[in-house]
Amino acid sequence: MKGRWHGRIAYLAAVGSVLLVWQVASLFLPRFLLPGIPDTVLRLVRTLATADFLDQVGQSFVRLGIGYPIGVVLGAFLGLLAGLSRSFGLYLRSLVSLVQSVPPITWVPFLIILFDFGNVPVVIVVAMATFFPMALAVLNGTEGVRRTHVELAQVMGASPWQVLTKVYAPETVPAAVTGAQVSFGNAYRTLIAAEMVSGSSKGLGWAISYAGETADMAGVLAGIVVVGASAALMDNLVLERVKQRLLHWRTVGGEGRV
Repeated sequence: MKGRWHGRIAYLAAVGSVLLVWQVASLFLPRFLLPGIPDTVLRLVRTLATADFLDQVGQSFVRLGIGYPIGVVLGAFLGLLAGLSRSFGLYLRSLVSLVQSVPPITWVPFLIILFDFGNVPVVIVVAMATFFPMALAVLNGTEGVRRTHVELAQVMGASPWQVLTKVYAPETVPAAVTGAQVSFGNAYRTLIAAEMVSGSSKGLGWAISYAGETADMAGVLAGIVVVGASAALMDNLVLERVKQRLLHWRTVGGEGRV
């Protein structure tokens, strides 16, 4: 419990330092170039009250809600399969290492040519951004599974599918949960960037880009605040709670040592 409070205090201190630098910098720059926190908060309140902006945010979450689960499920499944075949594991690791070196956002022009403007190119790059860290995390998790557990299951007559679901899957849950949490940040950043360059007329990224093109710096900063706040809320209130629920057995009886 003490460690948890230390983490929260450190997080608030980090947020406070960013806000302090922002406000101090705004004192030395023209308001039209860098609005201060009060001006941005007022603009944010007015923006959040408009149905159009809420529609932009909703569109972004729809894309994220489609691409992120696809990448998580596919990455976890292929990462688990690597536990059954060393050859496939080596292939998957090489594939991830090769393709992950290319930022997913660079695929947007190619995908626009294939699928035209719209949701499909954005959803695909979000799924790609999710897949690679997820697959790598689960792949690393399968390598940590004790061989004695696998061999015991095989001796008892377990089929490859049973070994996968009864041995590898439970023992790689911590790695999978961590991979999903890391993948979320990657997916969300890619989502915003893709919306900025995909030519889409919807989404939070597009709203920020449009505000920048019209020299609306208060609108840009308000959008950035929404991006950061929504990502932090989803990570700390949703993903962290899912992580604690799935891994509660690791802290049972040991909460006092955290």
